[in-house]
Amino acid sequence: MATTIQIKDETAEMLKQMKNQTKADSYDSLIKQLMTDKKKSLYGFLGKMTTKEILKDLRDKHDRF
Repeated sequence: MATTIQIKDETAEMLKQMKNQTKADSYDSLIKQLMTDKKKSLYGFLGKMTTKEILKDLRDKHDRF
C-alpha cells in the first residue's frame, strides 16, 4: 500500500538530488537506505580507546583562562 507524505519543496529537491546521485530505484529505497546506512555513523570513530585515553589531553580546571 502506498502512502502520500507532505514535505517541503526544498526537502523534495534534496531527495531528488540524492536519488539521482545514489542511483536509487525509488524514493522508498532511498529513504530506507538513509535510515539504515551505518557508514555515516560515527560509532567506532575513536577506535578502541578507553574513556581515560580519550580524555587525557583535556585541560584541567586550573589550566583554564
